Amino acid sequence: MNQSLDTKERFKFGNNWKQFLKNLNDERINNSSSSLLSMLDVQNLKEKSFLDVGSGSGLSSLVAKKSGAKVYSYDYDIDSVECTKELKRRYFEKDKDWQISQGSALDKKFTSKLGLFDVVYSWGVLHHTGHMYKAFENVDHNVKPQGLLFIAIYNDQRRISRIWLSIKKTYIKVPFLRPFIILMGYMIFWVPFFIIDFLKFKPFKRWKEYKNRRGMSPHHDVLDWMGGYPFEVAKPEDVIHYFISKGYHLRKLKTCGGRLGCVEYVFIKK
Repeated sequence: MNQSLDTKERFKFGNNWKQFLKNLNDERINNSSSSLLSMLDVQNLKEKSFLDVGSGSGLSSLVAKKSGAKVYSYDYDIDSVECTKELKRRYFEKDKDWQISQGSALDKKFTSKLGLFDVVYSWGVLHHTGHMYKAFENVDHNVKPQGLLFIAIYNDQRRISRIWLSIKKTYIKVPFLRPFIILMGYMIFWVPFFIIDFLKFKPFKRWKEYKNRRGMSPHHDVLDWMGGYPFEVAKPEDVIHYFISKGYHLRKLKTCGGRLGCVEYVFIKK
């Protein structure tokens, strides 16, 4: 594992997740639960084991636990680990069936000790490790036969993706430019919507809708996107072919229509 990349050239997602937890409410939890169970095509996760790879805020681990699963959560970012622990403290403080630790998806020794799970989940994480296909290889070893693997990976937009890589790299390596890069993010993603909503006499309508739908503050999403380095992308066919070669069937696919964003995959292991 490239230790220098993991420690010195990495966006600290955990700082944002701490802010996110301050505004977490039942509506956001319910939205996240509906999204997770819908993609997995299940009513609940009773009697299932659930591995959350890169737990971030801990929200997905929380909804898995609320759905009846036995949960193991880990993240490389220590602040993200603390966020996950905070959610456990709030909702399942004394529950022994929710374990949380710090670890890396690139650390084969660590991942091999975790064992096998009915559901292995990693939304928007593996493309931030710096070695995405190595992370694919390691999480594969945690999926039970007939188990589900639910991952979300950035869509490859070719030249546009290369431009975003340069921007994110600059954000990490040139700290004094960060305010300007964040402002650029607002100009690209939100100012056009602000103008349209004001013209329709519905100020910040899309901002509020996004907040309710995504469960994440739009501001925090802008920070995550502009600074989210390491950054890798993949064409859907490449991800699908990789996991088919490992003995999986594609069970569900949710694309972003060639646009910016994550493609969601649910695989079942033969």
